[in-house]
Amino acid sequence: MKPAHPSFFVLIALIGGLAIFSSTLSKTPVLPLFAASLNATPAEIGWIVMASTIPGVLISYPAGALSDHLGKRRVLLASLIVFATAPFLYLVIETAWQLMAARFYHGFATAIFGTVASAAIAERYSADRAARLSTYSSVTIVGRSIAPFLGGTLISLASFGAVYIACAISGVLALAAGLLLRDHEPLPKTKLELPHFWASLRSVLRERSIMLVSTVEAAQYLVFGAIEAFLALYTSSLGIPAWQIGVILGVQLISIVFTKPLMGRVSDRVGRRRVILPGLLIGAASVMLLPYFPSFIGLSVLSLVFGLGFATVTSSTAALVADLTRDGRYGSSMGVLRTVMDVGQSIGPVLTGFMVGVAGYASAFTLLAAILVAAALMLGLLLRDG
Repeated sequence: MKPAHPSFFVLIALIGGLAIFSSTLSKTPVLPLFAASLNATPAEIGWIVMASTIPGVLISYPAGALSDHLGKRRVLLASLIVFATAPFLYLVIETAWQLMAARFYHGFATAIFGTVASAAIAERYSADRAARLSTYSSVTIVGRSIAPFLGGTLISLASFGAVYIACAISGVLALAAGLLLRDHEPLPKTKLELPHFWASLRSVLRERSIMLVSTVEAAQYLVFGAIEAFLALYTSSLGIPAWQIGVILGVQLISIVFTKPLMGRVSDRVGRRRVILPGLLIGAASVMLLPYFPSFIGLSVLSLVFGLGFATVTSSTAALVADLTRDGRYGSSMGVLRTVMDVGQSIGPVLTGFMVGVAGYASAFTLLAAILVAAALMLGLLLRDG
């Protein structure tokens, strides 16, 4: 394999930062608040949040497999078109069901982009794979970090519409930058046949370790998606204003930005499992304590700690899956990882919405913490290396 062009990593990180900023701005903290303004119930809000993760279940593996054959650039550009067009839909929404449909369409952008960008980086870098993936992720999380602060401010000073106009601007800029991408490897000359597509999928699914790590990531994203959706509503129920809700969610993402590259480097040196297990337990403790510190400062600290745990886990999961990948099927492996992950992220908001409606926030947060502890136990007992 030829050495990677030095500009590739910078360019893909720039595109990722813009795209994920647009995506995050469309949901944190605006989505649950916008949904509530449309008179959506807690259960309906769970379904609205889940709608954007369903495309991940449907398209992540096909997108990854196609990128192995068609080249990463073509598939990435398809996702960037969705990033650029989806924000305009929010400007004409009048019902909760319309919001759910818009979120479903928008979800294809992150599902495709996240899978293929990670596969492209994993394919190009091996010796420092976790560090590269984590650094890339942290750059995109800069976008995630800015979004809650800007979103909360725009809601307070202007309107929901102003938030989605900002989303559109960032999405269009990401598409413009994406046009500068170039594929690194020559494209295969043979057609992508359906039997080959399924054979590649079966090969990845037979790797027990890949499926185990994917399940752990699914548990982590189940909790992350639930916290992302319902922490804003929980803090709002306490009478905390929108701009402070943006701060509470924003500090979580800032902690991820700074922690993830560091833990990626640690993972490259000491092994993936030794990094993932503590991260799961840190996340569990922070979620469990949320009902006991119902103040702006207390929730900000716990949100930051949850971000540390999340960053610690996800700094190593994608790299570990890449380490376990055979025959260069990085797109397929990342597609399976993203698919399983999105199943978890899809379940999280719906499960939490149900629990909040039936038993309240304290019981919902306790359940989420238990899920992370169970994931840690499963990884510790079943994965002996890595």
